[in-house]
Amino acid sequence: MRILQITAGAGGMYCGSCLRDNTLAAATLARGHDVALLPVYTPTRTDEPNVSDEHVFLGGISVYLEQHIPFLRTTPAILDWIWDRPAVIRLATGRGVTVEPRHLGALTVSTLRGEEGNQAKELRKLMGYLEAQPPFDVVVIPMSMLLGLAPSLKRTLGRPICCTLQGDDLFLDGLGEPWRSECLALIRQHAPAVDAFIATSGYYADFMAGYLGIARERIHHVPLGINFEGYQASPRAPREVPVVGYFARIAPEKGLHQLAEAYRILRQERGLPMARLEAAGYLAPEHRGYLGGIEANLVAWGLASEFRYHGAPDRTGKITFLKDVDVFCVPSPYAEPKGLYLLEAMASGAPVVAPRHGAFPEILEKTGGGVLFEPNDAASLADRLLELLRDPKRAAEIGQRGAAGVRRHYSADAMAAQQIAVYESVLRAADINSEAEGGPGGPEGPPGLKSEREFISRE
Repeated sequence: MRILQITAGAGGMYCGSCLRDNTLAAATLARGHDVALLPVYTPTRTDEPNVSDEHVFLGGISVYLEQHIPFLRTTPAILDWIWDRPAVIRLATGRGVTVEPRHLGALTVSTLRGEEGNQAKELRKLMGYLEAQPPFDVVVIPMSMLLGLAPSLKRTLGRPICCTLQGDDLFLDGLGEPWRSECLALIRQHAPAVDAFIATSGYYADFMAGYLGIARERIHHVPLGINFEGYQASPRAPREVPVVGYFARIAPEKGLHQLAEAYRILRQERGLPMARLEAAGYLAPEHRGYLGGIEANLVAWGLASEFRYHGAPDRTGKITFLKDVDVFCVPSPYAEPKGLYLLEAMASGAPVVAPRHGAFPEILEKTGGGVLFEPNDAASLADRLLELLRDPKRAAEIGQRGAAGVRRHYSADAMAAQQIAVYESVLRAADINSEAEGGPGGPEGPPGLKSEREFISRE
């Protein structure tokens, strides 16, 4: 099967969607399929070997200039060559660019207008490139905010289109009005061009059906998967100074401020002896003040010496960080559709404490790797943390159960197998894949396709 998988870069930021897309593409390649992982906006940043294409379309610089300088919308594409180069885009975004939705409303609406938007020239560049490539069997759009591509892709390639849903509501709700309503109207307008939507959790499939006004049966659930290379789930020995760990973007929607407040409660109201609060993850320029406010609170509470921010480590640093955590928590006031960091923490053997909303309950139900607290309730969070910190034996048992459970249910290979099964279903429904309907390999299709179905049936 030949797959065009589009992925949206986020400048120099480690982005959960980029990480997931790259892991999926690598695992799909490992299963013998041909995947072209094509970045838009910026090159992607991953902490694993990057399997994306060297080209970048809808380059962030061109998209921005065409939004604000009308005459550039009609100039020859050759004039954009300099700022469309990946190296130039990296240089422009290397110190971090804002991805705050409130600054991107008009641009998002314009992109969703597709051929009628200010970035129509960028679509022509992309379609011209794709027309010259060997035929694809299926096309994957990484988010609903890029559905302005769908009509052009459908007309140019004549192939089924899938669209991943993996946190779209957080961005759309952050746009404010009138941008949010305009974007939702355009997404619903383009939705009929999509053959299947794919959500990263059962929760999000249900939620987005109502949010976007899409029939629930059109949304498939393909759970996340991670690459376990380098992770070791050795039992944690009790230590005199336990560590509460946080690893995610440093941003309000991830909730480090809530974890800091829960830590204050633990130390000053629940009688927890000396401990450590360790945090790591990407810090965008616009959120430096947010982290500064948390640090100021810790100073005021007399707890500054017990906190450390480790920056944004690479994959090796991440695995080392998680190995040294006794209890892991990202409080996430936002109802997360993914929770990639939860899987990574459990893969390292850390017991987790997670809010009772979003994808977290289903993840912990499958893995048994943690406990839930009431969302946006620092006291409830403190109580669940204390239960594990005061009972190292139970915490270790939960950590080992989670390590086994995450390997059983959330591997990259399992994610790829289930995603491929969705591709097969849309190909059959569109009646465009002659192999799946009795070409080489007989009625069951070629051996590769049959093996995917057998894998799913075993799961």
